[in-house]
Amino acid sequence: MKSPTPSLQIPQEPQDARSQTLKRSGGKFFRCLDLGRLGLFLAVAAHAAAASLPPLAPAFIESHCAGCHNDTDKEAGLDLTSLAYTPDDAENFRRWVRVHDRVEAGEMPPSKKPRPAATELAAFVASLRTTLAADEQAATTREGRATRRRLNGYEYENTLRDLLSAPWLQVRGQFPEDGEAHRYNKIGDALDVSHVHLTRYMAAADYAIRQVMTVQLERPPTTTVRHYARDQRTLTSKFTGSVFNSSPDRMTFPVIGLNTAQPDVRWRREPPSDPARRDEEAIGWVSSNYVTGFTYRWDGFRAPVAGRYRIKFSGYTLWVPPGGIAMSFKGENDKVGTPRPPNQNVGDYDRPEPGRRNEAITVYTRNGIANRRVGEFDLTPQPTVADLGEVWLVANETLVPDASRFYRSRPNNFRNPLMTPEGAPAVAFRWMEVEGPLYDEATGAGYRLLFGDLPLREVAAGSAGGVALPAVARGDRRDTGRNAGQRIVPLEETLVEVVSQDPRADAERLLRGFVARAYRRPTTRVEADRFLALFDDRRKAGLSFTEAMIACYTAVLASPAFVFLDERPGPLDDHALATRLALFVWNSEPDAALRARADRGELRRPEVLRAETERMLADARSRRFVEAFLDYWVDLRKLEDTTPSTTLYNDYYLDDALAEAALAETQLFFTELLRRDLPVRNLIHSDFTFLNERLAAHYGVPGVAGAAMRRVVLPPESPRGGIMTQASVLKVTANGTTTSPVLRGKWIVERILGLDIPPPPPVTAVEPDIRGAVTIRQQLDRHRADPSCASCHRKMDPPGFALESFDVMGAWRDRYRGVAEDKPAVKGLGKNGQPFEFHYGLPVDAAGELPDGRSFADIREFKRLLLGSETQLARNLAKQLATYATGAPVRFSDRAAIDRIVNETAAGNHGVRAIVHAIVQSEMFRSK
Repeated sequence: MKSPTPSLQIPQEPQDARSQTLKRSGGKFFRCLDLGRLGLFLAVAAHAAAASLPPLAPAFIESHCAGCHNDTDKEAGLDLTSLAYTPDDAENFRRWVRVHDRVEAGEMPPSKKPRPAATELAAFVASLRTTLAADEQAATTREGRATRRRLNGYEYENTLRDLLSAPWLQVRGQFPEDGEAHRYNKIGDALDVSHVHLTRYMAAADYAIRQVMTVQLERPPTTTVRHYARDQRTLTSKFTGSVFNSSPDRMTFPVIGLNTAQPDVRWRREPPSDPARRDEEAIGWVSSNYVTGFTYRWDGFRAPVAGRYRIKFSGYTLWVPPGGIAMSFKGENDKVGTPRPPNQNVGDYDRPEPGRRNEAITVYTRNGIANRRVGEFDLTPQPTVADLGEVWLVANETLVPDASRFYRSRPNNFRNPLMTPEGAPAVAFRWMEVEGPLYDEATGAGYRLLFGDLPLREVAAGSAGGVALPAVARGDRRDTGRNAGQRIVPLEETLVEVVSQDPRADAERLLRGFVARAYRRPTTRVEADRFLALFDDRRKAGLSFTEAMIACYTAVLASPAFVFLDERPGPLDDHALATRLALFVWNSEPDAALRARADRGELRRPEVLRAETERMLADARSRRFVEAFLDYWVDLRKLEDTTPSTTLYNDYYLDDALAEAALAETQLFFTELLRRDLPVRNLIHSDFTFLNERLAAHYGVPGVAGAAMRRVVLPPESPRGGIMTQASVLKVTANGTTTSPVLRGKWIVERILGLDIPPPPPVTAVEPDIRGAVTIRQQLDRHRADPSCASCHRKMDPPGFALESFDVMGAWRDRYRGVAEDKPAVKGLGKNGQPFEFHYGLPVDAAGELPDGRSFADIREFKRLLLGSETQLARNLAKQLATYATGAPVRFSDRAAIDRIVNETAAGNHGVRAIVHAIVQSEMFRSK
């Protein structure tokens, strides 16, 4: 790092003396400034020469900048008369880049000041650009664009999954949250490493290895078993409620055939099931599950081992009339209860009727590390068999079908918001069918990588050298009845050992093979020798062969060569390029085909690199890129960071179906742009999006029925289409209670248009008025009167105003919601069963004026204005993708490369897939 270049500064009087001079001499002070312009020019010239600024810079600064940016006025805190040029100082370099950008954009000199001649301005900008780019490129040649970095949590988890052929592994949650820089979690400067990381890497690796061994040990036969609803105690135990749950809305009820009630079964006067009519028996309910608890679940099944299972459900919809009977319980020992009078607010489960509509069902897992959404289907009034297809389950996980439209009752005085004078909808399930575990060649691939063909056997509890595997729910193999191999017994922790007749030879063979496979580049014998020495050390310490091997594999998976990327300044070699491509497109390691290309030295050939990129984009694993990129570019990872206000937006509270559909819309939309190479302008406006019934109703788009997301052509003049007006974006840019044009506008300016907004000055933030008496626009008008705020707000506020027609969850609105006791209220029941009320306040004004003077009346006109900036949209997307792909921000000297990408893709209207290909082919991507 160079020492800062000394700057030549004009001698200054002390501030108090200067103030007195001004008071004494009045206008003479300004004449002194005029007389001193020659000295000022000489000072700037001397400084520039010393700091290697371009020769044209001193005169231009003296003529057009120094009048405001001098040692006295320091407009915007900038004194160009004393600012050194030290390109190795990052902050100093950024200042000069900002000078370049403001002058090139025509923002400086200000419009009220005399403008330089066009030729003079162009010459200054060109000379400064050349100097800045050359100095930065020299540093890049020495050090590379990207700083050395480790795998982030996404990448480490996916790499373990692919390395060990264990796609069910969930280890990301074990790590500290990754740092972010330049908006992404792939920048080395933000991905620090501490002893906590090392400990967690080792724990995650140890967990993953034992999971793979469990799959090898537990090989229950593939069976197809129907788990009947009437066999699930979690369902039958709720027929009559208890002292803890006396509301009929939280109870279940038995039906048989299509809609025949069974009151004797419900009130326990008859057994819960008749073997002669098992396939006709069902259990119904009228409320939804909480994802964290799950009331209606199939606990009679637990996945015996991690793997693939094919899942089917049988059920139908019902309608229950009002007039149900609740029970009163005297205490925990009262198992029967005392009937209360009929209640018109709850359903009468002894008089069910055929269903009146379809109901969306979402299926989640339970009992794993995290509850996961694994599919959806629709129940109809006629019995339906819904095939979810294959799903991945972790050992011990079970499944939960959730009627997502139904309400989730919260304690105390809740009521079903779907209850009408005629009744309420219900669902009824007959059975869940599970086929599995399903095996193929990949099932044991992880174990073969670790231990080859060495046998794995169970050993007695307490056996020396035995390795404990995760506890699993094992089927009782003495059960030969209907649920053979699936009846649940308590979880067991198993001790195992890998049997080796020649431990030292097997260790050397296995470790050398594993290191060569785990490291994403050719390895040396010395690298494997380190871990072989660790094996010998562990054996001498008394560990068994199995224990010592696990210790070595854990060390490999926590070693710098595995955790860190191996990149050196200059062009990447084939293996480093393969790793960069795999981390970009798959968020994981290179597969065998990509490594083979690298091994043969072919990957740096443009046509080969393009072919591999195309192959990888077509692979299902490219979904990881879409999800991870969108998580950070448009902040989808923050979708659940805010909760809709129960005061103003209780109709959205607990609506997981809406939030999940909003997330899926954005992911499917970007996938479509990528798959079909659609023009980048679709980010602003498109004639299509992806919807299901819930999201379509939210948007007011007719003709969409069912739980499945699908491509939908939007009505003409719809405000939807494009990414800005999607519910996910509109939710992450709101706080759950109010919307802010500042936050939303800043989001559009930075994420879509690619303009950086500096941090705000220390002023009081604008707090929206939830009473609805004053609009946010009126408050911002006063805020923008502060000159320190005005320049940025001129850019941010207009896009934000255009989005004011959308509420905190992205629904269209014409008026703001407010809460005030003296205003007529809109009343209703939320998804939590609790009452809410609000009033419609002041009207929304979505009009605005862009900094260039162009005006718009609403979001539709605003989109039309932005569609004229297609080159800017393409440039920003290229910058975002380049930062994500290379693990380095787009620097000043990279701008020419970004411009080339934009120009290369112009013929195809800047297709998104074409931009991805151009990024991969660029020197930025192919060099450190």
